[in-house]
Amino acid sequence: MATTTTVVPASSLTWPVPATATLPRGCTFSESDWRALAPFWYPIAFSHDVTDKPYAARLLDERVVVYRLSNGSLAAAKDICYHRGAPLSLGWVANDEIICKYHGLRYDATGRCTCIPAHPNGAISPRLHLQVLPAQEAFGLVWMRLVDDGPRPLPAMDEWSNPDYLQVLPNDVPMNAAAGRQMEGFLDVSHFAFVHVDTFGELNNPEVPDYTVTKTLGGFVADYFSTVSNYSLGFKHLNPPGFVWHRRFEVFYPFTAKLTVTFPGGGKLHILNAASPVSARKTRLFVPICRNFDKDAPLQATLDFNHLVFDEDKDIVEQQYPEDLPLDLHAEAHFPADRSSIAYRRGLAALGLGRNFTA
Repeated sequence: MATTTTVVPASSLTWPVPATATLPRGCTFSESDWRALAPFWYPIAFSHDVTDKPYAARLLDERVVVYRLSNGSLAAAKDICYHRGAPLSLGWVANDEIICKYHGLRYDATGRCTCIPAHPNGAISPRLHLQVLPAQEAFGLVWMRLVDDGPRPLPAMDEWSNPDYLQVLPNDVPMNAAAGRQMEGFLDVSHFAFVHVDTFGELNNPEVPDYTVTKTLGGFVADYFSTVSNYSLGFKHLNPPGFVWHRRFEVFYPFTAKLTVTFPGGGKLHILNAASPVSARKTRLFVPICRNFDKDAPLQATLDFNHLVFDEDKDIVEQQYPEDLPLDLHAEAHFPADRSSIAYRRGLAALGLGRNFTA
């Protein structure tokens, strides 16, 4: 079930997007947090869901619309017609132009209004110009950013285009939780024995060995070695006695991380945890997966297991409070197993997010 997408380097694209932007109506973020987060890339849809029909989504409280042009490329904009405020996503696309359902105004991929049907020969106000947004595809997902402040790379997952790997796209996971809380839970290594007791956790093996965290240009890497098997409960017998599992977490600020698990025999499983902040306390999680073993095995078992694991996390994350991830390291207690969590909070603070971070 491999899905092929082309990663377009962000540095090769230019869009008429201002470096400053107006906050969305009813924004649930503080202004400083929103402006710190808006320039980053986030997934907002599966590639297969974006066609020549307008696709509506929300990102950082902003209503956005994306659609596919006849050449297969993407066009995206704020989801509003500046004539009377109707969502463009209610309309349709014809000849690579998005058409507003309310009064039929047509806009090309650059955002320019090309026609007002009520006055086909009249002048068109320059105010009738969409704010187009950067969009690109990678890992079977459509990624978007709300402010273009210069080139920013996407998170890395080279295995997605590697023919030696099987690529899998599970369904997204909606969460009534802050993206930062979800991300921190994904990085946490001391909850396996308790939260994932029905999937792969081992209640009799809760100890967390010391591990290292190394800073990178856009985040950090945490290498964690333990005897906790990644096999599901029904397959624990496959675990060689004394085998040490290597889990590598690669963090890409603010809300994406890649987990690589090395299995007995050298097989590798890669999971991209891409948390998209719909609003301050609503998250849409996308989880592309690659593996270079069991490539002919039925996929449904992989999909079911993945959803069970993330549902276990969801049950906890949606109940945490404060709902917002505290960046003040004195706001919550820590112990040595929280090394990655502490590094993550410090990294978010370094982005300029407030101590009472609202996402």
